[in-house]
Amino acid sequence: MFYREAGDFKTSYIDDSQTFPIKFDRYRYYVVLAVAFGIIPFIINDYWANALLLPFLIYAIAAIGLNILVGYCGQVSLGTGGFMAVGAYACYKLMTAFPDVSMFIHVILAGGITAIVGVLFGLPSLRIKGFYLAVATLAAQFFLVWLFNRVPWFYNYSASGQINAPERDVFGIIITGPNAPAWATYLFCLIFLTISAIIARNLTRGTTGRTWMAIRDMDIAAEIIGVNPLKAKLTAFAVSSFFVGISGALFFSVYLGAVEVGEVFGIQKSFLVLFMVIIGGLGSIFGSFAGAAFLVLLPVVLKLLGVDLLGWPTDIVAHLNLVIVGALIIMFLILEPHGLAQLWRVAKEKLRLWPFPH
Repeated sequence: MFYREAGDFKTSYIDDSQTFPIKFDRYRYYVVLAVAFGIIPFIINDYWANALLLPFLIYAIAAIGLNILVGYCGQVSLGTGGFMAVGAYACYKLMTAFPDVSMFIHVILAGGITAIVGVLFGLPSLRIKGFYLAVATLAAQFFLVWLFNRVPWFYNYSASGQINAPERDVFGIIITGPNAPAWATYLFCLIFLTISAIIARNLTRGTTGRTWMAIRDMDIAAEIIGVNPLKAKLTAFAVSSFFVGISGALFFSVYLGAVEVGEVFGIQKSFLVLFMVIIGGLGSIFGSFAGAAFLVLLPVVLKLLGVDLLGWPTDIVAHLNLVIVGALIIMFLILEPHGLAQLWRVAKEKLRLWPFPH
């Protein structure tokens, strides 16, 4: 009844090409933002923050970054965990070297450093693609983890080999360390996610996004019509690595507080973010949100149902989680390659036509 275009007239090209052309979508977007910024910080506790909200916010940023590279530009990458490690270690070095600088600056600079590293490892994409590019980024994953393990300078010559986030505050409110309140860490990550989503959405809808999609669909034809493949691919690697680096910095400094690179940013992290993109939907910003929410929420739901309610062993529930994720990946790749985002898109189209069947 409410999801209709009747009476929703556009009088300019700008109105017709806006992100949410239907009023109901815009109002729903404003309501979600109002709840996220105005209600959740007052009711959040440590459990909800650490179990659901912070992982969702941080993984959503990483999924947006990987989706730009894989979904929009068509460049396969298996090095997301390594790039997250670059963001984490860059943030750590900045926090310890410049303790008086704002954490906002540290996280942004960590993303910038990761973007530079991403461009360096993205250079092979100019000559190789597909499976060979996936292997090259996989090599980057292992090389970066090895580098952070073997060079003591990165972890400030700590005897344990791990990095620990020092306590830092923003406007007098602690956001890192064990004394950081849940609402402060939540808002800090939410601000970065909101800005990242807005930037990514505008980039993908503009000239840059169209060049990425032209390279993805057919790189030879794109080059013939004037698209510069060097610029398109390297900008995709840079923007993608920037968002992934931000997520790695937040994952270390705000969420975990202490990191050992081999355990936290191993190859399983790269596959986890890739699964979020596949299940959520390739080439969709909303799909990045949906995939991150699904894979963060699924283990919690299985634990509540399997362990707490039915009394199953925790190892059985953990294996069941892997089985469900694997089955869903196969199902989406076969039946709906565009993931949850396409299902949501189809549902909205049916609502716009309801009750008519055509």
